Amino acid sequence: MKARLATGLVLLTLSAQAALAMDGGRKDLQVLNDISAAVNGYERFTIFDDLSASVNDGVVTLTGKVTMPYKKADIEKRVAKVDGVTSVVDKIDVLPVSQFDDQLRDRIARAIYGNGNFSNLALMVNPPIHIVVEHGRVTLTGVVQSEVDRALARSLASGRGEFAVKNDLKTEQELRNQLEKS
Repeated sequence: MKARLATGLVLLTLSAQAALAMDGGRKDLQVLNDISAAVNGYERFTIFDDLSASVNDGVVTLTGKVTMPYKKADIEKRVAKVDGVTSVVDKIDVLPVSQFDDQLRDRIARAIYGNGNFSNLALMVNPPIHIVVEHGRVTLTGVVQSEVDRALARSLASGRGEFAVKNDLKTEQELRNQLEKS
């Protein structure tokens, strides 16, 4: 049984619980749920980091991008301690250090989470929209409620000095549909 989450751990707990109800693959899905709790409980995991995890018979593959090398190491250690994890394949990339990228991240985060449609999300411990910036190129990941929210987030991220914006945000319905196909 293989369990996979393609959208950065934001709604993993909800997704894993729904999947548990749908099929008997409790073990890998429970491990995935526990991984989500471990990563989301990591106080240095921010909206500027993005991770995905898949579990296949206890072997966890981590992918995504983080802003600092210590985060990569810390997350791998946290995941390795999760009950049921037999090994961790760490494919997490560390984003290059760049003052330009840091400033761009801040501008985009203020634009998105300062907007009335998303300001309530900023109060969450782990807000659902993640902003990954690499060499001036922006990727939005995570989960939004609707197509309108997805388009609005992309619009708010544009025109801030970026070279390109890629919108990988998923709606809650798309996440549910993806889960049903798994």
